[in-house]
Amino acid sequence: MAVIGKIRKRSGLLVVVIGVALAAFVLGDFATGGGGRQTMNVGTVESEDISIQDFNRKFDQNVEATKQQSQNERLSQDELFRLRDNTWNQMLEEIIMGNEYEELGLKVTPEELFDQIQGFNPHPAVIQNFTNPETGQFDREMVLNYLQNLDQMPQASRDQWLVFERYIKEDRLRTKYQNLITKAHYLPTALAKQTYESKNDKADVELLSVRYTSIADSLVELTDADYESYYEKKKNSYDRPAMRDIEYVSFQVKPSAKDNEAAKNYVSSLKEEFTRTDNVATFVNANSDTRYDSSWKSSSEVPANIEAVMFNNEPGFVYGPYFEQNAYRLTRLVDVTMRPDSLKASHILISYSGAMRSQQERTKDEAQQLADSLLNLVQSRPARLMELAMNYSDDPSAQQNNGDLGWFKDGQMVPQFNQFVLNNKVGSIGLIETDFGYHIIEVTGKQEDVKKVRIAQIVHEVVPSTDTYQSVFAEASRFASENKTREQFDNTIADQGLNKRLAPNLRASSNRITGIENPRQIVRWAFDEETEVNDVSTIFDLDDMYVIAVLTKATQDGIAPLDEIKDMIKPQIMNEKKGAILVEKMNSLGNDWDKIMAEMQAEKQEVTDLSFESRSLQGFGQESRVVGTIFTMEEGEVSEPIIGNAAAFIVKLTALKKAPETNSYDRVRRDYSVAFANSIRNNAAFRAIEKETTIEDNRLLFY
Repeated sequence: MAVIGKIRKRSGLLVVVIGVALAAFVLGDFATGGGGRQTMNVGTVESEDISIQDFNRKFDQNVEATKQQSQNERLSQDELFRLRDNTWNQMLEEIIMGNEYEELGLKVTPEELFDQIQGFNPHPAVIQNFTNPETGQFDREMVLNYLQNLDQMPQASRDQWLVFERYIKEDRLRTKYQNLITKAHYLPTALAKQTYESKNDKADVELLSVRYTSIADSLVELTDADYESYYEKKKNSYDRPAMRDIEYVSFQVKPSAKDNEAAKNYVSSLKEEFTRTDNVATFVNANSDTRYDSSWKSSSEVPANIEAVMFNNEPGFVYGPYFEQNAYRLTRLVDVTMRPDSLKASHILISYSGAMRSQQERTKDEAQQLADSLLNLVQSRPARLMELAMNYSDDPSAQQNNGDLGWFKDGQMVPQFNQFVLNNKVGSIGLIETDFGYHIIEVTGKQEDVKKVRIAQIVHEVVPSTDTYQSVFAEASRFASENKTREQFDNTIADQGLNKRLAPNLRASSNRITGIENPRQIVRWAFDEETEVNDVSTIFDLDDMYVIAVLTKATQDGIAPLDEIKDMIKPQIMNEKKGAILVEKMNSLGNDWDKIMAEMQAEKQEVTDLSFESRSLQGFGQESRVVGTIFTMEEGEVSEPIIGNAAAFIVKLTALKKAPETNSYDRVRRDYSVAFANSIRNNAAFRAIEKETTIEDNRLLFY
């Protein structure tokens, strides 16, 4: 109701906007010869196109699957955007790995697929879905019976079976590929020995260090040659995606005093009829922004500001209008009763194809037969309910709670479930049907009865009217029409005291800008090939605000040029230069530790049990160059000065404790094999191939 109300109140403005947009569309199509955008592909992988139709089909499947898994019928804009990204990645992987499988000659033959489904060592997913409830064992006959009856099942069930079959085939291919790589992994003895020693050789050292902070930055002069030398050595580290910086000003649409008064008057006009009506639910649903809630509420569940009036009056009493949470409200006391505040139960859910949020392929009749069978088992031995719930329940939580729902609020469960627990004694066991399927329920607890009320509320949110939207739109239009350049944009903001906000480092995939929900149209504008730096946008209509933006910076993907990262790399170059200065001074003092400590603010410390693998020094952080030098030295040897990351060092190796001799490096090999196998299972192979694949990404044109 609230959304419909907003649309209704903005109808006048929408007519204007739609008319302008339609004219622009027609004129634009005429100007381009009727061709419009030629690109109808979301992307291309090597030479294989991903059409928008295929992408949307896969996306819709992922949306439905997510709704079922999350048990949520509505997904947020953030969730939908994430699912679009996931769909893109999923389709990339299917194409890239499909080509890889084909090149390697990997396939799943019809005979192999048959064996995975009907054989004596079937796929784990088949075992999970075709287990006999009475024996708890995989039943091959159930698979055969299911397949024999597949032609008589609804089309949705047949489609689900095809998806299931495809999953088994793809999983089998993936397993073959991963096995092909992981079984080929081998660590030669020489490398295993080196790995063992790098972990277990221990060094005790004396460190003499002079930190770079001992030299003021103002005493060090950096030249262009210093920057260029460092950049040439490190530039591959500065590969980056394309990014955009924008600045923007927003015009918020908020209800006016007139809008507030209109909302209050509307609610006041309903009070008399609300008091007299006998059909409360229908009246609320026809006049409120929220639907009628018939649940019973305890004193703790009623808002504090109306608790006293609801619990101290007779049914029929109406309170209001009053203002709460940006809405005017009327509240009527419908009824009063005594009932438990909390209930406790355990259950087994048996769902079927077509039931709410069900992923099962069984028919309703098959589900009822299974539920009846399980009910008989539970009634004969109630203690088995937890075991059976773990093995057969289609409620995902059963894997954690064995079907025990614990205590839940009266009214929290679906009505049929709640009513069964409410109407039956503790220890009762029965079977009911809800939109989710069949439930075998055991009532395990009830609290004592307390006073509860049923209330009805008329809620009318205070929203901006059409006049308010038009007024703010006119203000935003005036700003946009009078400020076509970045200089004008900045000057007007300063003159009018407007709040300019920044959004740096936006990527093409960005879906978040501070203070703006669902900013994708702004991001798409910023990345449009026709948008140039310092361009000012037209008006973006974003729900309850209008936004005008300016593109302030555009960086392309690839290695960043030196002039763009000069400030970022300056501290590292400064440290290298300081290191060279300190090393030169150490050498001039003959590397005499006493003189260095006296003249150079040096620190001396002992470090024990240092391993080559650690790469770091306590108090200094990562110092690979210093640690590497230590493990090339002989006991008693003193190093030349070393330019480190945080300081200049001189090192004395006081002791090198070699790792104990071993006749076997099997554990080292095993650890490396496990780590390697885990990386392959976590898609390392795909990511490596993806880097070498030519991918054209056109998603920005579509969302």
